[in-house]
Amino acid sequence: MSEGPAGAGTTKIPYEREYPKTGLSWIREMSAPTTESISAMTAMGPVHLTVADLDRSLAYYRDAIGLDVREREAGRASLGAGNEELLALVEEPDARPAPRHTGLFHFALLVPERADLARWLAHAARERVPLAGMSDHYVSEAVYLGDPDGHGIEIYADRPREVWEGRVMERMTTEPLDVNGLLAELDDPAIAPFDGLAAGTVMGHVHLQVASAEDAVVFYRDVLGFEVMAEFVPSAAFFGAGGYHHHVGANTWRSRGATPPPPGSAALRHATIVLPSTSERDRVAARVADAGQEPESVEGGVLVRDPSGTALVLATSSAD
Repeated sequence: MSEGPAGAGTTKIPYEREYPKTGLSWIREMSAPTTESISAMTAMGPVHLTVADLDRSLAYYRDAIGLDVREREAGRASLGAGNEELLALVEEPDARPAPRHTGLFHFALLVPERADLARWLAHAARERVPLAGMSDHYVSEAVYLGDPDGHGIEIYADRPREVWEGRVMERMTTEPLDVNGLLAELDDPAIAPFDGLAAGTVMGHVHLQVASAEDAVVFYRDVLGFEVMAEFVPSAAFFGAGGYHHHVGANTWRSRGATPPPPGSAALRHATIVLPSTSERDRVAARVADAGQEPESVEGGVLVRDPSGTALVLATSSAD
């Protein structure tokens, strides 16, 4: 984080970097922070992924994760929970994972209640769904896994906001999940019904692999207007709107200095940032344009890219 003298304005950051692999060029002197905050009502929307075998992926997301298939047509499918679209899959036969490139670390499905996470975990245990980890982050309790193409997934439940609000940097951590305590939410985990992820499940956050955490801070904080909720220099940073612990995570744990995935990769196509109105979306897009990038109008919103080449669609929750 950049700090100026007490009572001073902003601290100037010389910022000049070329991204020939992505076509991005950010050449400017930026102030930190340079913008108004992004709307407190900002949320994350559907994540779009490339997969190698759509049938295989749909079976996994339906049977293991518990998502509903909303639509399927011509090598594409939409999945969700309740009335919420959460995931879009596009088939590219023979697409291969790209774990050491920039892009997706994991997408995170936020369930409404702790008992919903317990029901999912009991289901995963009965069905022997392979897990990658289980963690208590103080702000939330989370289970991690990966889909058949290696896309990272988190399923989590937040702790009450009053427990962590205003203390994310101080409190957010990674400790072992109290599995027994979580399953105690259920009368009998062995027979607790599971009919899919609960209605009300949303895309809570998206965690990205980036080439530089420092550059991610400049973009997500100083251009888009997110608040840095926690920062672990030089390897990770977490960005939120409206005081939420994070809507976007960024790390370099296996991607420092990396390039975007090559063509033919099973990778993130784009993440979606949902703004509350067209005017707010256009305000954020204008800041990206002022930073030297030309936003692109696409179906569903305006496409921009972060300094690591990851595509983000700025969408709206309502038309005005």
